[in-house]
Amino acid sequence: MVWRCCETHQRERNKKEGEETLIKREDYQLPPKEGFILTHFLTVADVKRSTEFYLRILGGNVVRSGEPTIIQIANSWLILNVGGGPTDDKPNVTLRPPQNPNEVSSFLNIRVADIRASYEEWRRRGAEFLTEPKDHGVEIRCYMRDPDDYIIEVGQITGPQA
Repeated sequence: MVWRCCETHQRERNKKEGEETLIKREDYQLPPKEGFILTHFLTVADVKRSTEFYLRILGGNVVRSGEPTIIQIANSWLILNVGGGPTDDKPNVTLRPPQNPNEVSSFLNIRVADIRASYEEWRRRGAEFLTEPKDHGVEIRCYMRDPDDYIIEVGQITGPQA
């Protein structure tokens, strides 16, 4: 199965002149034809419930259903699967959804063009935010939770970009 993403651009450093140029990337594919793509894996308690959340709130598209389920969201992919014990390629590692919603070691980070519009739209679709968007000078951000208590940062850059 091949999934192609919409047209996007990737910045690349021009080695001769030391200038930054835009490289047109017309298709990111899963699996990739060459090189790699970055996906994010979430261990969830209920794959169907989590899939419905990411489709309804963020407008993702299911690329593969079942266990695991793969969802294409914007220019990235999210892999959802239930937890489990060690396997031959990850001995001594157990996967499970977050156990304490107030302790986080990783989260999704979404950058938007208009945080107020995104916040209102996703709230209408049923997203539960921890707070309304807060202005932090160089960015405005807020966080929502998914059904397994993962937090998702939503932010809009407002200050000078590095």
